Amino acid sequence: MKRALLCLFSLLLFVGGQVQLSAQATTWQQVPIPKLPAFHPPQNGMVIFLQEDHELPMIDGVARIRGGARAVPASKTGLIDIYGEAWRTGGTKTRTGDQLDDYLEQRAARVETGGTVDSTTISWSCLKEDFDDVFNVFDDLLKNPEFRADKIEIAKKGMYDGISRRNDDPGQIAGREAAKLAYGADSPYARVAEYATVVAVTREDLVAWHHTYVQPNNIILGVVGDFDSAKMEARLRQAFGSWAKGAAAKDPEIALKSAKPGYYQVEKTDVNQSNIQMVMLGTTRKNPDYFAISVFNEAFGGGFSSRLFGDIRTTKGLAYAVGGGIGTGWDHPGMLRLMVMTKSQSTVESIQALDEELADLPKHPINDEEIKRAKDAILNSFIFRFDSPGKVLQEKMAYEFYGYPLDFLENYQKGIEKVTKEDVARVAAKYIHRDQMAVLVVGNVSEFDKPLSSLGTVSKLDIAIPAPPPGVVPEQEGPQ
Repeated sequence: MKRALLCLFSLLLFVGGQVQLSAQATTWQQVPIPKLPAFHPPQNGMVIFLQEDHELPMIDGVARIRGGARAVPASKTGLIDIYGEAWRTGGTKTRTGDQLDDYLEQRAARVETGGTVDSTTISWSCLKEDFDDVFNVFDDLLKNPEFRADKIEIAKKGMYDGISRRNDDPGQIAGREAAKLAYGADSPYARVAEYATVVAVTREDLVAWHHTYVQPNNIILGVVGDFDSAKMEARLRQAFGSWAKGAAAKDPEIALKSAKPGYYQVEKTDVNQSNIQMVMLGTTRKNPDYFAISVFNEAFGGGFSSRLFGDIRTTKGLAYAVGGGIGTGWDHPGMLRLMVMTKSQSTVESIQALDEELADLPKHPINDEEIKRAKDAILNSFIFRFDSPGKVLQEKMAYEFYGYPLDFLENYQKGIEKVTKEDVARVAAKYIHRDQMAVLVVGNVSEFDKPLSSLGTVSKLDIAIPAPPPGVVPEQEGPQ
């Protein structure tokens, strides 16, 4: 392996052989960082994180594998969803998925698979006494999946049903269409599966995907629980030491094509409220401005004490929910998104209220009191965001996956503390440009307080679901 890592977060320390929260520490600054033991993994490119936690007799593990939905051709959108389900339900070459279900149920254990836009995962959770049995299932499924045809069809049927119902929830519509406006309708960060793209996925596609991406040098494996690190190292060497490297996964080149600024409307006649989203591209967490952006987001639109909540919901009484900020993705720009949920009769008024807040920022930047409140909220939330060794492990694995320094979490705290009022004002001016935003409204147009066109040119978005190919019979579609 290129390196292997045993990681602890500063909120955790070893006490009597166990990882516990310090009883004496009242803030994160008071908790010492323990020295970590050495680890010597096999040289095949796999990265391994081990985190002992002896509080409960459990051992959990997860393998995160490079390669996800963004690497799938548009014509087969949905492949990763099908793969993520059929990988587990399809079983292995020696046992069906149903047989695995029975085997794991007898041990109160689980082995699960899934996929996201940039990776796939396979994980296990079990009692310490059943580790060998459950890990053998994990190892077999990792290396020898069968992708049985009947389970692939069940996964496809679930996707057909999801497609047929995707216009039922106005919030889901708003999130989906806002991503298309920010990234481009054809972007893998925004595109959605259709009946035709799901039909196009074959068992051969799933087998080929697994063969291409499930290689040790594309895997980051994390194990947390009640084990001895030396013994776990020996077990992992036994399982993976002879597994030869494969081709390294390559991230695709993805062009981002945001929609033109303006107003975009989705008419949904069976609702009495509007979902409003103002969007444009944000930035990444690798940006040196990330710390100042984090403070701005919390102060401006991050919660009950934010400026947007206080002005638009509490003072003006316009919104059921309001918030947002400058999005920061791990390895591609997040979405800058400001959102309001309001009754239909205050739709245009709510958009104007958001406009007023944005226009007011240069004249009344986030003040010292708002910044202090935001910093306290961010830093105090750390103990809840990372209050278990498993959560810390997942975070550290993310840093490795996306190429961040492994002390990013600790430096984040320091970075937040250093943010000044001037930093917050600077990032607000740098990243928020109202004249570059697309404004999406999902709602019952006939009930708006004013026509949306009173604010500018309106483009109507068609969210009709394309008809399924012959032979595909989804559930009855919901309201459009």
